[in-house]
Amino acid sequence: MKHANRYLIVAWDFVRTGGMDMANYALATYLADQGREVWLLAASASPDLTSRPNVVFHRLPKLAGSYFVSSPLLDFAGRNLAARVARCGGRVLVNGGNCRWGDINWVHYVHAAYEPRVEGSALRQLKWRLAHRRYLQDERASVRKARIVIANSETTKRDLIEHLGIPSDRIHTVYLGIDPEQFRPPSEQARAALRAGFGWPVDRPVVVFVGGLGDRRKGFDTLFTAWQRLCSHPAWDCDLMVVGRGPELKDWTRRAAPLGARIRFLGFRKDVPQILAAADTLVAPTRYESYGLSVQEALCCGLPAFVSRAAGVAERYPGNLQDLLISNPDDADELAAKLTAWRECRQAYRTAVSGLSGSLRSYTWRVMSERMMNLMEGAN
Repeated sequence: MKHANRYLIVAWDFVRTGGMDMANYALATYLADQGREVWLLAASASPDLTSRPNVVFHRLPKLAGSYFVSSPLLDFAGRNLAARVARCGGRVLVNGGNCRWGDINWVHYVHAAYEPRVEGSALRQLKWRLAHRRYLQDERASVRKARIVIANSETTKRDLIEHLGIPSDRIHTVYLGIDPEQFRPPSEQARAALRAGFGWPVDRPVVVFVGGLGDRRKGFDTLFTAWQRLCSHPAWDCDLMVVGRGPELKDWTRRAAPLGARIRFLGFRKDVPQILAAADTLVAPTRYESYGLSVQEALCCGLPAFVSRAAGVAERYPGNLQDLLISNPDDADELAAKLTAWRECRQAYRTAVSGLSGSLRSYTWRVMSERMMNLMEGAN
């Protein structure tokens, strides 16, 4: 079968940070490496990608710095470019509800499967409800048009079937990849140097949380409650590092003040690989996660990673690692008990994840992208 010479990918960002952004970046890079002409419609893209001679970057600025306000423009511009690409026999890939075009839809998140719980003023909650309603409408219209749908996990596939009525034979699951050079277990010397550079004590285990603090989806509120209870015991000697930002960051910082250095808020960071390499475990009590790239990154660094059983990445945990799965992301007592058990047998947990860590590192972004391209070029 003759392959498509031109691809258009419609997404907000093609950068090396963030789960969806990194995945789109990796796919676009792979297609360019294979000699395809790649058109990108986005607000931002990494210069090493846009500087390639066979990559055409159509920049769409965000109005008022808002994805929500700008989303109708992305849809409109995407459909116009898609019509041009389709006329010359090219392929068009969109993400979820961001563009109503009926070719390939790569779904990273199913809005119909989860409604965020937002704290704050009545105005802020109203804005979130209106945004969620728009996302539902756009998602339903866009995904149902797709010729083929690519899901990032079997969990996402089930959500697409149950909540959007997509026939199962139109959905293909392709897990997200990894950069095995960037995310790998460090040597003891390298780990010690990283901890010294961050100013972390060498004799205190470090727990990491990575996630946005804009709503309660990532479950930081459950972790915070569990952490308060753990810190009430004199024997608890661990520190919590929180990587992420959002409207609730200021409030969480205020509430954590009585715990002092037991919780540190690091904000948005570009050195997440180094933070994970220096840490001892990651906790992700998420209420909804179509996949969970930060969990996979932690595992690839050799960390035992606690994650909700309902998250897509949990599908990849073998039977001997089921103790790392959180059954109820609202249950702070369950989480506290799991962290206590981990602290008592810290090295055993790290040894237990070594096999999964190695297998995940073998599934690179290139492997993922090759599977994606084969699906796209084989579609009728």
